[in-house]
Amino acid sequence: MEAAARFHHCMVQIHPFANGNGRHARIASDIFLDDYFDHPPVEWASGFDLQADNERRIAYIAALCAADAGDFDPLLIFVGAI
Repeated sequence: MEAAARFHHCMVQIHPFANGNGRHARIASDIFLDDYFDHPPVEWASGFDLQADNERRIAYIAALCAADAGDFDPLLIFVGAI
């Protein structure tokens, strides 16, 4: 899970698209988990719409911002790795 979270963060940082970088990174991370670890996908949204403002999206963005600053713990907690 930690490898997928770090992979996800790198994908978001690359920011290859004007829109949809988070969706792309989440899909790529889930494929990474399946292909390399035979692990089920992350519950990214947990029933919430990550495109709309809500507590799950706020936590997701905050976790990514913390990872930008070098603190991966919030992102690892978000994906359930710790």
